[in-house]
Amino acid sequence: MSNRTILHRIGHTPLIPLRSIGPANGARILLKLESENPTGSMKDRMALAMIETAEADGRLTRGGSVVEYTGGSTGVSLALVCAVKGHSLYIVSSDAFAQEKLDHMRILGARLQLVRSDSGRMTEKLTRDMVEAARVIQQETGAFWTDQLKNTDQIAAYHAMAEEIWTEAGERIDGFVQSVGTAASLRGNAEALRARNTEIEIVAVEPAESAVLSGGPAGAHKIDGIGAGFVVPLWRDGIANRIERVSTEDARAMALRLARAEGLFAGTSTGANVIAALRLAEQLGPKASIVTVMCDTGMKYLKSFGSAL
Repeated sequence: MSNRTILHRIGHTPLIPLRSIGPANGARILLKLESENPTGSMKDRMALAMIETAEADGRLTRGGSVVEYTGGSTGVSLALVCAVKGHSLYIVSSDAFAQEKLDHMRILGARLQLVRSDSGRMTEKLTRDMVEAARVIQQETGAFWTDQLKNTDQIAAYHAMAEEIWTEAGERIDGFVQSVGTAASLRGNAEALRARNTEIEIVAVEPAESAVLSGGPAGAHKIDGIGAGFVVPLWRDGIANRIERVSTEDARAMALRLARAEGLFAGTSTGANVIAALRLAEQLGPKASIVTVMCDTGMKYLKSFGSAL
């Protein structure tokens, strides 16, 4: 037990049913509480996988440096993992993202470079500017670049998450709903769940204002962590049976409803997930079970929610 660290608390999060929010004659909706991970986010899983795989194959040496661009949650998770493992961390982020996340990264020891946004909104240009800034830091410092939009090492972490879901749901799931950031969580969970049941309905969720996966134009939105503004490299056609569009306004309203009706305080990406899960629940009927994800805790967004109250 003496060699255990906070990193051993990553994963094995609970799965609970929504009690109050759901259609009268619709499917049961189960929420995977990824907010129970150490930093309050599902990104702890992928950060640990990317770092440990790179350590194992020699791309990241003992005491080496790491660099990443991030909307916040991945950066916080990497900061936690790097703090425990003794790696220095360079983060590229932006004023478009929650101040709480930026502060959390700094507290855990990350060095931040912020890229200015268009009025605090997430856009394709912002994503590409952040990626370029991370590339420059990597060239100048020689740091290991986790490069989350392209890094396939994280997918195994979400295979493990899917196995947890399958067991916790009693080995019966009819639908899985997840919003798309890097696409790794949707892809990893979908692959492993379909290996268990090929008939599971997989639903991807994206911002209505920037619905590029479903063929719409890139646009600006304020749902942290999803909707890069272009088709991300880890996305694969056929991952999802359908793609649901949810607006920032609706996602935020559902996040507040979750807090007040269920006692579950989550971010707007979770609000988007639940809206899409409700749509699927109406279609699949009362005998079905749908799993979606509480991606992170709303404590990461207190200031932004405060402005909406």
